[in-house]
Amino acid sequence: MKTVKKNFLLLRIEVKRIIMYKKAAFLGFTHPSVVKTSQRLDTLLNRAQSAFHNY
Repeated sequence: MKTVKKNFLLLRIEVKRIIMYKKAAFLGFTHPSVVKTSQRLDTLLNRAQSAFHNY
């Protein structure tokens, strides 16, 4: 995976993490919206792990 794509993926992860924590602060960690955001973050983290492992 190219460096630019990896950096963009890392940026997306950081943004999703911030969004999740902000939602959790207002709605609680078990709110469906927070859980969905967490699942999307997990997907991004799995993608990053795969990308960096293969590098």
